[in-house]
Amino acid sequence: MIDPLFLAITLLVGIFNLLILTHSRQFWGNPCAKIESQCKLSKIVCSLCNADLVSRFYHDKYREYQRCAQCQLIFVPMAHHLSRTEEKAEYDLHQNSPDDQGYRDFLSRIFAPMHDRLAAGSKGLDFGSGPGPTLSVMFEEAGYSMTIYDPFYAADETALREHYDFVTVSEVVEHFREPKEDLDRVWSCVKPGGLLGIMTKLTLDVESFASWHYKNDRTHVSFFSKETFKWLANRWNADLTFFGNDVIVISSVPIRTMEQLENHQR
Repeated sequence: MIDPLFLAITLLVGIFNLLILTHSRQFWGNPCAKIESQCKLSKIVCSLCNADLVSRFYHDKYREYQRCAQCQLIFVPMAHHLSRTEEKAEYDLHQNSPDDQGYRDFLSRIFAPMHDRLAAGSKGLDFGSGPGPTLSVMFEEAGYSMTIYDPFYAADETALREHYDFVTVSEVVEHFREPKEDLDRVWSCVKPGGLLGIMTKLTLDVESFASWHYKNDRTHVSFFSKETFKWLANRWNADLTFFGNDVIVISSVPIRTMEQLENHQR
């Protein structure tokens, strides 16, 4: 036989819990809806095109890699980035120098196609020149006027307020944490009709990515494919040319005079 006192206490506890649940829903809203809302707020978006068409592409024991279905950028989420101090410590280990012929030979892959397309006396910027500027020296030796900029080693922001006939970004874009802002900043330095030369390894399929040495450098957080650069050139209304497997030259369209536009339309 059930004790009437126990039954009464159980009933009162049930009513009390029901009142608390009803009050909390009125005060806090639907908890499931709030969790769903928080997930939407924290959803990863592409660091280049801001699209939310992002999914996991690959992961290893150190970090994960997301790929955007719109611009095809593969990127490492911010939670897996090194600190700025850790990042600079990695760059300090670089032993690049104009005295290293092997390094000059490596940089010739971007120097040659740019040099072939530049007018004599052109003015250039080497963005991300590093601790041992060398590409800028190669251009100076060829008769070009050069300025260097590097956020760690030559951080004179006035260099980025000028406009140049050409800008080089060699082995740099893969380090961009915010590629949309960084690339737009670089592009803003290119004069109408000027050139932007980029050197970076291009991504392939997931099987190749798994064994790709380039991703193992933890300062590398943005990985580009040909499709990504095609998307970027289209966004900038620019012309695009690939050289080999790792050099990209983007040409700014010259500003046409009214007379040129009229002649073009005839």
